[in-house]
Amino acid sequence: MRLTASQIERFEEDGFLILPGLFSPQEVAVLRDAMPALCAEDTPANIREKGSREVRTAMGIHLRHPAFAKLARHPRLIEPAFQLRGERLYIQQAKVNTKPAFEGEVWQWHYDFATHHAEDGVPEPLALNLHVFLDDVVDFNGPLYFIPGSHRHGPAPARLDTETTSYPLWVVDRDTVARLVAARGLVAATGAAGTALIFGDCLVHASPSNLSPWDRRIFSVIVNPIANALTRHDRPDWKHHRDLTPIVPLADDCLAAAPAIAAQ
Repeated sequence: MRLTASQIERFEEDGFLILPGLFSPQEVAVLRDAMPALCAEDTPANIREKGSREVRTAMGIHLRHPAFAKLARHPRLIEPAFQLRGERLYIQQAKVNTKPAFEGEVWQWHYDFATHHAEDGVPEPLALNLHVFLDDVVDFNGPLYFIPGSHRHGPAPARLDTETTSYPLWVVDRDTVARLVAARGLVAATGAAGTALIFGDCLVHASPSNLSPWDRRIFSVIVNPIANALTRHDRPDWKHHRDLTPIVPLADDCLAAAPAIAAQ
């Protein structure tokens, strides 16, 4: 999988790409089948909602199940990342963000580099977030909201919010969000299961709570140039991995191939 010149131009302009149908229903089924057992695990890497105690985000997921170890190295995700950031990338973080039906809470307005820089000492906003929808994502079950072009304004002022949800997050204030939205509007990233997203480290985004009767689960692997790696090690490994081994893409049929690779 290679991005076209027009897709790269659109990514640079908007800060994100939506790639419908990148993974087949059969491939998505392999990933969905793994989720109940992973969410049932009693581990600090399963961060739970304050009220419902449903899993909010299952982190270190590529170290916990071979299907996600494969997905984190899948060429349909990694080869476009190589085009955008070069071929010496490491897995910075891998997780599934879940919004269970009726129970999934908000992710506040934020951009990822605020956390990567403040918490982990990442020098520059070069990381890429690569997503795969594990469920159909519609207007009603908590889709991501993107502010197109917000990355072009550089890192916005951010503050650490430890009160709103169970996950501390460096958030962007309302006045900044309103100003950015006035310039380019909002996009809700929706699509069928198997849709992929690519977005950069300074793109301002959020997602609302899920009041619908439909689950919304999204896989995310954040990849970062090795030359831009973390310089602080305060957070646990499952929030920012210390292994700087360069990613080597697997075969395109790896999710359907019989032998499972061991999680690394």
